[in-house]
Amino acid sequence: MPAPEWLALLSPLPADAIAERKPVASAEQIASGTAGPIAGWQSISVNLSEPKYGLRHVLITLDETGQLLSGGDNVMFVRETTSDGEAMVTEHVNVGGRFESDGSFLGTHWTTILEANGDDPGESAARSYEKRAPTDEEIAALRRIINDVLNRVR
Repeated sequence: MPAPEWLALLSPLPADAIAERKPVASAEQIASGTAGPIAGWQSISVNLSEPKYGLRHVLITLDETGQLLSGGDNVMFVRETTSDGEAMVTEHVNVGGRFESDGSFLGTHWTTILEANGDDPGESAARSYEKRAPTDEEIAALRRIINDVLNRVR
């Protein structure tokens, strides 16, 4: 079975992907009135997983008026596994950042390759990483994904 098409950074989400909406502030903060400026903010996320190949997480933050504050698309690819199927090397790629009120985007494109510690698989170290500004095409693709996710939860 090949990796699913949705398991690619900035690719369209599958039609059956479920978007979940949650408050940014904790229930305790909201109930006690201590949430401050984030009291009405919402976090909207889509989580997709195909354990053999990787996972994908799209995360959006809206303020109390529904204004887009931030968004990102994150993909983790399983690149090498042990004989028992545990991931040894993973590649993490993401585009994310802040959306300004004028519509501009202040974000980063990251690629990081992590290698698990053989003695402690829960521990990993960066083998390599790259940080750069996202291209105009990547920002446009992120906006398309955000619009798709927002249309699923309204």
